[in-house]
Amino acid sequence: MQQPDVEQLVEQLAARLGRGLSLEDLDGLLVAYSSNQEQADRVRVNFLLTKRVPPDVSAWQLSHGISAAVRPVVVPANDELGMLGRVCVPLLVRGFRVGYLWVQQSSGETSAAPILGQLAEVRHEIELLATLLLESNTAESEQRKRREVEFLSACSGERGAIAAVGNWPEVHGKGPWQLITVLDAGARHEPEDPLAASLTHRSAALQSTVGVQEALFSAGRPSHSVMLFRASQGRAVHAQVLVHYQLELAKRSGQGRPRIVLGLSEPFGEIRKLPDAYGESRTAALAGVVEPSLGELVDCRDTGIYQFFATAAQGPMDWGGASTLNFAALEAGDKNQELRPVLEMIYDTGGTVQDVADELHLHRSTVYNRLAKVRQIIGADPLKGSVRLELHAALKAARWHGRPRV
Repeated sequence: MQQPDVEQLVEQLAARLGRGLSLEDLDGLLVAYSSNQEQADRVRVNFLLTKRVPPDVSAWQLSHGISAAVRPVVVPANDELGMLGRVCVPLLVRGFRVGYLWVQQSSGETSAAPILGQLAEVRHEIELLATLLLESNTAESEQRKRREVEFLSACSGERGAIAAVGNWPEVHGKGPWQLITVLDAGARHEPEDPLAASLTHRSAALQSTVGVQEALFSAGRPSHSVMLFRASQGRAVHAQVLVHYQLELAKRSGQGRPRIVLGLSEPFGEIRKLPDAYGESRTAALAGVVEPSLGELVDCRDTGIYQFFATAAQGPMDWGGASTLNFAALEAGDKNQELRPVLEMIYDTGGTVQDVADELHLHRSTVYNRLAKVRQIIGADPLKGSVRLELHAALKAARWHGRPRV
């Protein structure tokens, strides 16, 4: 059975309740409304015409606590505004507020009790409406867009934005924090449509963090998303977000579940360190992309030499493209890419030849033969001293050179 869209569902609800309904987003903008207008008051008519809640009506509604409510709120009539009584139904998805459904009383009703009784009968439809609204509207909210721009500016080091984000209610006094960069490991190139890609990551970030108490805010860019979390020791919540993010991207792309990497910064207790934390989390995510052995949840302090490459890349030279004479000779003599994986495994694990043979599903004699070929190519022992350091660093630099540019 095909799922209805937002407008269809509002119309169905209105028919079941026998009342005029209107749906607004968190900015007070009209999203959908029912066609039955027999009992429409002046406020409803104006709202449908202008598509926006006027300031005086908004003030009256907010004075009854709708912005913090989690259950239906009765908003009494206001003759001065030309407004009949109505019930505001806050729409929430796992605790995340996405909009408001308004149910108007008829002119002869003196109590909202009949409406409250009816709402219990359409609870499932209201929950579905909230989910549809989250998917179709929240990431497009103008207020949300402005806050995301400010948050990303703060991550990039803009002082005014850093101060502003530090004063947000959901951020102020909630430290220490942790910044997370979320990357699709398979997306190595610039998206063809940056705006669509940004919206995809924004929506995926929103959907995957709904109801997650540690998640304070998120924003999307064409290549990745950025999340601000309360710092925590465990990683269960992060793993949950990763799985949900995978599912969201798969749903929007129509393809299989992509490999997603979450790069985690060090915890920080001063909001002025937000740009540094962004750099750390981005380095961790990129390291996880180029070095799959790091896993999908990557702490910055576990990224080793990639921290050095990331810092060097901020200067005049990108060390990711650097090489050495020995490594250039090795690349030229390893057309089938059989030698470098053996070397890298030995360097990374510090294991024995037998351990490496088992890991790569090779015979031990094959590993010895490949090491001998490396010696022949470069004219030195690749397992000793400065040559080992040189080749290990060059192998990692080659990986770093293939990272996405975010």
